[in-house]
Amino acid sequence: LYKEIEEVSGQDCGIHITGGVMLADTPERMDWLRMSHARGRYLGMETELISVAEAKELLPIFEEKYFVGAMYDAHEGHVDPTGVTHAYAKAARQAGAEIYRDTWARDLHRQADGTWRVDLIQTSTGEDAGAIVCDHVVNAGGLWAREVGRMAGIEAPVLAMEHIYIVTEPLDEVAQWNADKGSEMLHAIDFGGEIYMRQEQGGLLLGTYEPNGRPWSVEETPWEFGRQLLDPNLDHIAESLQRGFDHFPIFGRSGIKSVINGPFTFSPDGNPLLGPVRGLPGYWSACAVMAGLSQGGGVGLAVANWITEGDPGFDVWAMDISRYGDFASMAWTNTKVRENYGRRFRIRFPNEFLPDGRPLATTPIYDKLVAANAVWGDSFGLETAQWFQKPGLDPIEEFSFGRSNAWEQVRAETLAVRNGVGLMETSGFSKFEFTGPGARDFLDRLITNAMPKPGRMVLAPMTNEAGKLIGDLTIACPEPARGLAEGPRSTVTGGATANTSADERFFVFGSGIAERYYERWFDEHLPADPSGVDQSVSYHTHGWDMCGLSIAGPRSRELLERVTGADVSTEAFRFMGFRDLEVGWARVWCGRVSYSGDLGYEFWMPSSMQRYVYETLLEAGADLDVQLFGSAALNSLRLEKGFGSWAREFRPLYTPFEAGLDRFVKLDSAMKPHGFVGRDALIAAQADGPTLRLLTWVVDADEHDVIGDEPIWHDGQVVGWVTSGGYAHHSEVSVALGYVPAALETSRGEFEIEIVGVRHQATLVDGCLWDADGSRMRS
Repeated sequence: LYKEIEEVSGQDCGIHITGGVMLADTPERMDWLRMSHARGRYLGMETELISVAEAKELLPIFEEKYFVGAMYDAHEGHVDPTGVTHAYAKAARQAGAEIYRDTWARDLHRQADGTWRVDLIQTSTGEDAGAIVCDHVVNAGGLWAREVGRMAGIEAPVLAMEHIYIVTEPLDEVAQWNADKGSEMLHAIDFGGEIYMRQEQGGLLLGTYEPNGRPWSVEETPWEFGRQLLDPNLDHIAESLQRGFDHFPIFGRSGIKSVINGPFTFSPDGNPLLGPVRGLPGYWSACAVMAGLSQGGGVGLAVANWITEGDPGFDVWAMDISRYGDFASMAWTNTKVRENYGRRFRIRFPNEFLPDGRPLATTPIYDKLVAANAVWGDSFGLETAQWFQKPGLDPIEEFSFGRSNAWEQVRAETLAVRNGVGLMETSGFSKFEFTGPGARDFLDRLITNAMPKPGRMVLAPMTNEAGKLIGDLTIACPEPARGLAEGPRSTVTGGATANTSADERFFVFGSGIAERYYERWFDEHLPADPSGVDQSVSYHTHGWDMCGLSIAGPRSRELLERVTGADVSTEAFRFMGFRDLEVGWARVWCGRVSYSGDLGYEFWMPSSMQRYVYETLLEAGADLDVQLFGSAALNSLRLEKGFGSWAREFRPLYTPFEAGLDRFVKLDSAMKPHGFVGRDALIAAQADGPTLRLLTWVVDADEHDVIGDEPIWHDGQVVGWVTSGGYAHHSEVSVALGYVPAALETSRGEFEIEIVGVRHQATLVDGCLWDADGSRMRS
């Protein structure tokens, strides 16, 4: 991209392609490099795993004894920040943009006609500099992202951290290298030392990501701050510097020319915050771009595409600002950013949930699950049980890239479900309630499937205009209300009455991490009258005011029959049915469905009733040996059923046809006379046939199972990628789900999946491993 900008603008960006090495200090870090190298195979990256001796030949200034291996990337490098900035400015002007120098945006106002007015002042004089009226405002405020957010009434989850690096005096070794090689020295990252280095003019630069990083200007950024640097506190990074001097002895022999300490911004997870901001049409986020020059080009391209084309043009889910909800307070953001900064060069293992800022939100049975020795994770701010440790042992997972100490317990939980009955908390799902005369038509226009009849549920993919998946929802239509407690009503778009007919009321369930993402999509498509207030449909996000529990397994009906007087036989309560039931004294919503792929039921209730319902189910199922199970067991169960998951198998990269969701797409206008978002694109996609296919493999694995993002090989070529995987304990095989070209769906060629640097034979599965005809699930 920067080369393109150079050509367009005629301005040199100062691109220096030097190559670089990532140095591993432990076998685990070397495994991580093997996995990164493998991932690069299908991303088109050209990296190479090398020995310490080979790395020493490429970069002779480090001490070999501290390392066990390395990865080389010939395309590493750096650019001149000033050159890139001027190139962008020049190219923008050539395209018709206006740049206001020495000018501050003083305030923002959304006007009655939907446009934005940006009030300006002259930086040097403080005088009024007029205003700009526009359709779109982008918060690319950098250090001032919070201030620009506050102008629009939002609190961006961003914090600046101090970052220190040193630059040495010119060095003879560097001059000799440049003369001999005709190029600059390689970049290097030392993961164990939590440091990085590169050439800076005739000397070397050494930077640190120390574990006790210091936030800067915690509450607000001074408007007057500009080119100033912060206090060069070397004592704060003394330990990191010492490791750098030990690992790269040349620094110990060098004079320090300068110490640079400057702030730069982070989000809680270190990824940028991109996209439209819910509730503020025309207001966009492009901030928390920690690696500004390496990420800035892609960030700008994504947001520009999004504004002009309605879509970023590629999958940016991991950077979408909607991944954070109201739980991301300033104090929580401060805590998580500090944690993330200090772990910048550390390994993040599978199933590892970082501990700081937790527990934040818990459900009414949290203490009960703690007492049951739950091992916890978190999702969208809420604590979620991953698995249950044996009594008397510490509820801690010993993380690794192989099978951890969770394996045996997850196996026990999985088999308990398949052979008897399991109980799981499911409060982490997103939960919405739609009401009003227009609710049915509104939802019908958003989903690809037909809407459910009263007392029924449907699985409902949701697509964007390009026909790509942006949601995998379940929509339930209750029978006419009989007085069940309903909780607060929506205040988003006007009031709906508490007593509504069946066709006016729907519950929508989806992935918990996508709650704000779904809200934004719903809001963007709500029909509105000229006053901006729609009277035909409204919705309420239940969030944590509605809790969930699920039972699954062949004896789950027997358990349910013990706690309710209703007829829940197969004939009276069919698969994908939805009704209100009495569980003991409590009235709950119940869906006859289970993500485990087994006979099962999902219960939804006000949070005030969850504790009672939980205790009632456990007590009634005591002689059935009802087993608590967590998310890890559920993952094993859904893998052998071939069920996909949001942000894994289902993301804006794929169409429903590629994801195997064909039966949930109704293109017939007789079934969906109003059409739906993405229909035209899907008609074209169906005619063309899928480019990719989501398939299932059984992998001849050892102590390492696939976890996701591994390359899939076919006849000696990388042809696809794994989206998720693990061990299917009931089927006793290692499983992988992933995408390959559709032409390979019926291939009899040999597949392999590369796991931690080793290729393992993978056998394509026809269908799924468990209950292929769905008879158990529908029994």
